[in-house]
Amino acid sequence: MTDPTSPTKDTPELLAEARSWLAQDPDPETRDELEALIVAAEAGSAEAVADLHSRFDERLAFGTAGLRGAIAAGPNRMNRVLVAQAAAGFARWLLEHAEGGTPSVVIGYDGRKNSDVFARDTAELMAGAGVRAILLPRLLPTPVLAFAVRHLNVSAGVMVTASHNPPNDNGYKVYLGGEDHGSQIVSPVDAEIAAHILDVARGSVAELPRSDRYEIVPDDVERAYIEATVAVAVTETPRDTVSFVYTAMHGVGWRTAREVFARAGFASPTPVTEQIDPDPAFPTVAFPNPEEPGAMDLSFRTAREAGADLVIANDPDADRLAVAVPDPSSPDGYRRLSGNEVGALLGWRAAEIAAERADERGPVGTLACSVVSSPALAAVARAYTLDFADTLTGFKWVSRAPGLVYGYEEALGYLVNPDTVRDKDGISAAVALLDLANGLAADGVTIAERLEQFAERFGFFASDQISLRVTDLSRIGEIMAALRSTPPSHLGDVRVTQIDDLRDGFGGLPPSDVLRILLEDGSRVMVRPSGTEPKLKIYIDASSDEGTVEERRRTATGRVAALSEAMRTLVA
Repeated sequence: MTDPTSPTKDTPELLAEARSWLAQDPDPETRDELEALIVAAEAGSAEAVADLHSRFDERLAFGTAGLRGAIAAGPNRMNRVLVAQAAAGFARWLLEHAEGGTPSVVIGYDGRKNSDVFARDTAELMAGAGVRAILLPRLLPTPVLAFAVRHLNVSAGVMVTASHNPPNDNGYKVYLGGEDHGSQIVSPVDAEIAAHILDVARGSVAELPRSDRYEIVPDDVERAYIEATVAVAVTETPRDTVSFVYTAMHGVGWRTAREVFARAGFASPTPVTEQIDPDPAFPTVAFPNPEEPGAMDLSFRTAREAGADLVIANDPDADRLAVAVPDPSSPDGYRRLSGNEVGALLGWRAAEIAAERADERGPVGTLACSVVSSPALAAVARAYTLDFADTLTGFKWVSRAPGLVYGYEEALGYLVNPDTVRDKDGISAAVALLDLANGLAADGVTIAERLEQFAERFGFFASDQISLRVTDLSRIGEIMAALRSTPPSHLGDVRVTQIDDLRDGFGGLPPSDVLRILLEDGSRVMVRPSGTEPKLKIYIDASSDEGTVEERRRTATGRVAALSEAMRTLVA
């Protein structure tokens, strides 16, 4: 996301800033691109001037999600100048907070455009600033970097990735070691680092000291991650009963996931060959996100041909997991489960494991999910007398829940092994899901049937999400302001009983731009701006525990459908 606080510049100031940026840009591609824009703007092109304003009136804001944006020249894009400023600013923060000794950072990168370049720039600048810099040996999944922060006992970690964003995007995620246990940064650390980055930006990155005296992580770190991830599988029944298709979505998951699956004793997956190798162009998908329409079409085709029991998909940096099950009623023959469905199943699995390991105190531990995820996990926690925590959106918050044994958020993120990785991990989550599926298969039960069992025991939980994409970010602020100033008394025919505004913090949660709308029938609507994309996101949840499973389904899904229609009308 961008920082909208900068005033619009006049054309002479704009051109001067663009020339200054050009002078320090080490990348021939973005330098040529910017030089052409400057020449066109000087020749009077209104289009070129507008493009320069888009790039220079604002800058990508460094926040708890780090940086993320399209690769192009200028401070409001991802490029080598911006990354150099971020690396140098973060290095200054690490040195400022070092408690004796030399601070250290491990750096990873995925297969996106310029990921390796941004990672090496970071390593050279960190080393040049006096920070011990350690670079992963090749492109690897984000969970391996998150694991390495703890495994190597370093001060911090940096992962160069834009996860499931469009092909021309890239990003910069920051983790902290020590007392943060490898979790992503939270406030106020983000603001402190951002201040250092802005200070660096007052000078030229060409003058920053660099050094090639950085270390390369040995392969035994990935092997240690694989060993720890294999240990997520706990069932003692045969683990190779369930057949599955796997796609890496043109990302970096396959090499590591394949080894994990083999070591865990699962059946050899059928790969989606067109998507199995890293490719920054993402040629077979319009949007490399398993949640997007069409993204899993090749997976479904491969699964139909193989007659697979499951489809397992990682996103491009393998920190998310998508799962699909056979469904004769679907035109594709398979149905992708929602993040809430998978989250509930893995939460039930975690609760059962906690119960099996209970001592005289009973089951111990916390199940956690983000506030916009389904209330289903709270029902599981109650049934097993486990603690439950809802957190702000993002695994920087989920991972910090005290006593965590399992956490998830509805956007296909799952944390099944918090003693190993304090971030969402699509590979370990796949292990947990496959372990569950094979254990159920021993009793003749499928994952789809397990969902029916869940509804019978805990109730049927239905969810929907509305993503309102905008071209003008101010539109999101206008909608949030309108909801606050004129809150709805009813949504459809259902009375609103309470609206919780998290803007100043609420119920122990830190401040966040989130509205929680509670309704008389127990349904819930959450509204918040996306932290990584120009979207307003609306989450709708309803449940029923009365009648048969089918009756519960009809009641809950009917409530969600009515609320979705009401919210679309309200924010139109």
